[in-house]
Amino acid sequence: MRRTLFEGLRRRPLAEAPPRADDAALAELAAQVDCAARRRLGRSLAIREVDAGSCNGCELEIQALNNAFYDLERFGLRFVASPRHADVLMVTGPVTRNMREALERTYNATPHPKWVVAIGDCAVDGGIFSGSYAVVGGVGNVVPIDLHIRGCPPRPMQLLTGLLALLR
Repeated sequence: MRRTLFEGLRRRPLAEAPPRADDAALAELAAQVDCAARRRLGRSLAIREVDAGSCNGCELEIQALNNAFYDLERFGLRFVASPRHADVLMVTGPVTRNMREALERTYNATPHPKWVVAIGDCAVDGGIFSGSYAVVGGVGNVVPIDLHIRGCPPRPMQLLTGLLALLR
């Protein structure tokens, strides 16, 4: 046991390198999103994330937007707990049979104007899950989509760029 402990102290941690420090580009992009949201809505953008049956890869990238590196709250973008307070529904993954009704209810509970953003390749047609007995298909089969951000999973900067395109 002691030998394993000492080996763990000598080795470097098995972790990914942090993203490159491109704070100026990130700050400019997030400021553009905030400015576009205030111009279009008169306030900051409220986002509700819905997992319709994904593998959670896209959720990890969406939650990275809240970490200390990206910190979207400082730019006026925020995630809300209720669809009644949301402007944007971010839907990830293929829609499973169990989540179809929940997604429809969430869409109907979101006030107008509302936008639906399909996140990831699985949200188009089911991706690797298509053809499964448990999958209805892509998000577009259940609710209308305003924007699709491709990737498996898309990076946080791609998500910010997509939100900016949506607001313009």
